[in-house]
This record gives sequence, structure tokens and C-alpha cells, in this order.
Amino acid sequence: MSRFNPNTNSPDTINLAGGEAFSQTSEMQLISLLLTSFASEQFYRSSTETFSQIKVLLERCNPLFAAKAAIYARTQFGMRSITHVLAAELAKFAQKQTWSKSFFEKIIYRPDDMTEILSYYLTNVSQKIPNALKKGFALAFNKFDKYSLAKYRMNNHKVKLIDIVNLVHPKPTEKNAEALNLLVQGKLTSFDTWESELTKAGQTAESEEEKDDLKKEVWVKLISEKKIGYFALLRNLRNIISQAPEMIDAACEILVDEKLIKKSLVLPFRFSTAYEEMKKVSDKETTKVILALNKAIDLSLANVPKFNGKTLVVLDVSGSMMGKPSQIGSLFASILIKTNNADFITFDDEARYTVINPADSTLTIAQSIRFAAGGTNFHAIFKTASSAYDRIIILSDMQGWIGYYSPKTDYDEYRKKYKCSPFIYSFDLQGLGSMQFPESNVFCLTGFSDKIFDIMNLLESDKNALKNEIEKINL
Repeated sequence: MSRFNPNTNSPDTINLAGGEAFSQTSEMQLISLLLTSFASEQFYRSSTETFSQIKVLLERCNPLFAAKAAIYARTQFGMRSITHVLAAELAKFAQKQTWSKSFFEKIIYRPDDMTEILSYYLTNVSQKIPNALKKGFALAFNKFDKYSLAKYRMNNHKVKLIDIVNLVHPKPTEKNAEALNLLVQGKLTSFDTWESELTKAGQTAESEEEKDDLKKEVWVKLISEKKIGYFALLRNLRNIISQAPEMIDAACEILVDEKLIKKSLVLPFRFSTAYEEMKKVSDKETTKVILALNKAIDLSLANVPKFNGKTLVVLDVSGSMMGKPSQIGSLFASILIKTNNADFITFDDEARYTVINPADSTLTIAQSIRFAAGGTNFHAIFKTASSAYDRIIILSDMQGWIGYYSPKTDYDEYRKKYKCSPFIYSFDLQGLGSMQFPESNVFCLTGFSDKIFDIMNLLESDKNALKNEIEKINL
């Protein structure tokens, strides 16, 4: 045994649950945070601790890589608040960098990204605003037309869009000159969209009864004339139930329209929030909507890429997975089971094969998965796996502690016993910064996005795909 030159495949850290683990590189830790954190409370870490960890990682990472990772998370995975924090904190590292102006232009995906970043910066970083941020924000205005600028005026917020305009003095373009002029004059108003029509109904009504009637008229028009987009419909099902219940049947018809689902390229993940909202509603129409959502999710499976060969899906059902990770993990597992030739194992203190009826709906499978209060025993996965697989997909917060030593030995014995070398996808559903396997042996992934299947397919031909995709961003 080498005393002073340890094996690099040996565990080198202790995770938050107290078990042996492998460190992620600072770059991979940063990616994990950016693609999994919704700036909310987690089992092992508060949102404040997450923001503190961002600061620590920025001290360790190449600032240019951090900037590219933030842009990737914002534009490809739709992560908002956590990228706002990183962009604001990165400002002090980006000073005098040739790429800094470009970064502050590209991180802006919607106009309100500017107001959010500046608000965080002024509150938590400094009152002195870098020129690179001002110049980048000024360029970002070139992306937006009159509709976007009107929609995101943020007039009821501490930092308003007009404040950004007065700070950075964007150069008007043909696309936004009129809107900027109206914004400065205080005359820019929202367009007659379904959103503005609903807002107008609330503002012009002289009583609550009139407000309800006006909003009902808007929903009746939008749904009966099919002028509402598919994603907008998903986001507003609860409002439609409360404001125009007579339109639920027509709304459900749109929800299960196979052509619309295929055209929109909507994936099953998109239905998760709508379903969770429906569970909060106690109304006779709710059952119709849930049934429609069940059918719509299964129809959207046609948009999910399929893997070749045989897959083992493994879901951590231990106590630390409660909350958002359990919702993500169970839905992700059910999607994989429904779309692939896959076996299913759940694990906590022990692991067991779980028989799933593939004829059940995706949501039925997800809802049938039970989470326990037990520990996280990664060793049990490979002791229980009883055949060779082409890939093993593990969905967990990666906080293994039972036995307190790494499961790598059990993993190696499994490979030897079944004479196989499967792709291992280790999904960290919390982004807590450690792994149960060395990076060199598995694909360590994070995030819950429509893009994740594309990344998984790419990884089987390019091991460093996720990092490479980030590096491709030009600044």
C-alpha cells in the first residue's frame, strides 16, 4: 500500500451524509449547481448555502468557463435565478476580461434577466456597476422587440426596465426604437395578447363579479378559437378551472391533440408542474384535466429519444430524496421505463427489483413509486443487479452513507461477474458536489431538462460531451 502516493480511484472526500465519496472537479460542481438548483431549499442545503457555494466555486474555477456554463444553463436548460446569482457574482472576476461584455450580453435571454441580475448585484455585491455589465446589457436590448420590452417592463419591482435603460443607454435599432422611446416617455403598454387581455379585465372591472365575467370571456375566446399556445394552456389550467369551468372539456381536447403535441415537441417533463398544480385543486373538473394530462404525457413520449440495448433504471427512494428530487426522480424513471427496454430497481437501505406494468400511464407509474425514510445504500444496487446491461441510469442525490465506504468495489465485481461494461449515468438530482463513483468511470450528469436525452445520446460517443458543449460557447 502506498502511503504518500494514493490511488486516484480511491474516495477522497466525505459527503454531506457522512459517507465516503469522490470529489467532483470544481467545474463539474459548478455545472451541477447551475443545472439542478432552482434557488430553493434542499434536504442537505439551504438556498443561502447554495449561493455561498457559488462564490466559493468562482474562486476555484476559470472565470471564462464559469461564464460559459452560466450561459449554457440559462439558454439551454432555462435556469433563471441561479444564473442571475452567478452572473452578478462573476462581475468582479470578469473585470478587464476581453469576453466580459459579450458574457453580459449573452446571459440575457429575456429583458427581466437584466433587472434580476442588477437587483442582486446592487444588494449583494456592490453599488459600483462595472462598465462591462453596462455595455453587455446595452447590446442585449438588440435582441428584443416592442412586444418583449412591453411585457417585461417590471414596473412594480424595485429595479425596473426603465432603470436599466437610463443606466446603459442602449442604442436604438429598427426593431426596438419605438418601444424604447415610449418606455422612456412612460407610454409603453402591453400588447393585446391573452396575458394583457386578462390583465385589462382585472384593471377595468368595477367589481369582483365583473372581473370574473371579463376573465371568463377571455378564456372562452382563447380556447374556443384555439388561439392559446400549447405551453400557455399547460400553465393556465388551474386558472381556467376557476374562471371558465365550462371550457374545461374544450381545453382537454386541445391537451390531447396528438398533432399539437408532436408539433410543439413537448416532452413529458413539461407536464410535471401542471400535474402538481392540479393536485392542489379540489374541483369536480380536476379529474377531467388529470385524465387529459395522463393521456397527453403518454402521447408526448413519442418525442423522447430511445436507447439501443438493455437499460437498468435505478431510483434512490431514501429519506433525503423527499420533495423536489422525488418528483423529478420518479417522473424521470417512469419516462425511461415507458420508452426503453428497461428493468427497474429502487433502493434505500436495500435494493430490490420493482415490477412495473408498462401498460400503465407514465403518471400512474410515477405516482406508484414509494419513498422511504431509510438510508442510501449504493452497494446494494450492484449486489442486486442480476444481469448484464448496456447502461445503468442512477437517479439520486448521491449522498450514500450506508457502509460509509465507496461502492466502487461492488460495481467492479458486478462488471466482472456479468462480463459487461455498461455506460453508467450518475444523475445528481440535488447538485450537492460529490459522487459515489470517480468521474473517469461514469457520466456524471445533472439537470432536469428537455435537452438531457440529447446529451445522454451524445455521451455514448463523446465522454466529455457536457463539458464540451459548454466549451463550444463563443465569448
